[in-house]
Order: sequence, then structure tokens, then C-alpha cells
Amino acid sequence: MDNLLYWVGLAAVAVNALTGVLDAGRKKMDLVGVTMVGCATALGGGTVRDLLLDRPVFWIGDQTYLVVALATTLAVFFAVRGLRLPPHLFLIPDAVGLALFTIVGTQVALEWQAPWLVASLLGVITGVVGGVLRDVLCNEVPLVFVRGELYASAAWFGALVLVGLQALGLSPVAAAWIGMAAVLAARLLAMAYRITLPTYSERE
Repeated sequence: MDNLLYWVGLAAVAVNALTGVLDAGRKKMDLVGVTMVGCATALGGGTVRDLLLDRPVFWIGDQTYLVVALATTLAVFFAVRGLRLPPHLFLIPDAVGLALFTIVGTQVALEWQAPWLVASLLGVITGVVGGVLRDVLCNEVPLVFVRGELYASAAWFGALVLVGLQALGLSPVAAAWIGMAAVLAARLLAMAYRITLPTYSERE
């Protein structure tokens, strides 16, 4: 399981860095700005998770994560700069990154002996905080706070699926793959069919 977590974590870092570059590119940022946004998006959620768990921050303990974030950011920047891209192109890789990071975050928290509810919420934090930092740095309202399709709730759904399956005796590896699929399916279906949560509204 540790080997799977490691490679899924690296993939999540790369995918989130890509979304950061695409979003920063729409703001016409220079290389320094794009690099900061890409790395914050890739590393932010896991950093907050590790600080809350009082464990070594993952990219400080293993700089491979930082190298992957930087390399992906630079590669995507030079590959797409000057191209006219659809404004919401980053939403699909963002959904993938949300699924990957949510499951990694949940499993890391479980292995760190966090209670199941805490672990599921730390999975959500791992999945969404990078995107929050990306949107704030790009001067936009974070996706997770905007009235729209399921986002954090999709992540929490997948995290709870992972926790529940492991509690029922399914292997951590199988539970992780099913949890990732659950997050991704929930997010993509919500985007396709505009599935939203109820909102607070006042009577006039």
C-alpha cells in the first residue's frame, strides 16, 4: 500500500501542478508567478494535512515531490504558452487531482492513527486546499466556495467510501482505487449534470 500511495501522490502533485499552470496562464502571469501558483497548487493540500497531523511535511521529507511539482510546472508552461486554450480546460485535470489527493490524504491520516471521521476530513483538506490556493493566487473565488457542482462533497464521499470499504475488510489497495473512482465519478457527473447542494437563501 505504501508503494501505491507514493506513486499516486506523485501523480497527484503533477496533475495539480498542471491545473495551476493552466489557471495562472489565463491570468497572463510570467514564469515566476506561474511557478508559484503551480507549486502551491501541487503541494498546498498535503502540507496542511501534515501540519495538522504533526508529521513531517511530505515534500520536505522527500524532495522528489518538489522536483515533480517544479518539473511539471515548467514543462506545461513552455508547452502551452502562446496557445489559446479553452477557459475551463483545467476542470478535468482538477477533478483527477481532487480524486488522487483525497484518497492519498485519507489513507495517510488513517495510517497515522487518525479516527475515521478525522481521516476523511483530512482527505478532503488534502484534495481541496491546493485548488483554494490556486484560485486565491489567481484572484478568483475558490471553486470549493462557489455555488456550483459538487466539489468538496464529492471528495468527502470518496473518502468515506475508502474508510467504509476498509472497515468492511477490503484490502487498502482495492479500497483506494474504488475511493478514487468514487471521487472522480461524483465530480464529473456533477459537472455534466450540474448537480449541486442546497443553498441557504433568505425570504424577501
